[in-house]
Amino acid sequence: QVQLVESGGGLVQPGGSLRLSCAASGSIISIYNMGWYRQAPGKQRELVARFTSTGSTNYADSVKGRFTISGDNAKSTVYLQMNILKPEDTAVYYCNKYPWRADYWGRGTQVIVSS
Repeated sequence: QVQLVESGGGLVQPGGSLRLSCAASGSIISIYNMGWYRQAPGKQRELVARFTSTGSTNYADSVKGRFTISGDNAKSTVYLQMNILKPEDTAVYYCNKYPWRADYWGRGTQVIVSS
């Protein structure tokens, strides 16, 4: 059974940066078709960035040019580098497959962007 554990969140000022990590345990997974999602208070969970089946990347319009998804297949780990953070980026961030699998959701990592 795969367990995904997100880490790296925290409180950061607007304009700052954070790097999130998502480590898989229990089974080796490919970073292909892995993605980062987020859920802000009172809003639905949304896809932020993902790898396609060929390893290319897609981003939500709201984060293009600021966020970068990367990964390490050998470590079954996916990363999300977030730069020029904005208050509207405040959310709990999760990793999962794309399309997501219900049994893959972890606890997420909280990101708060505030001065």
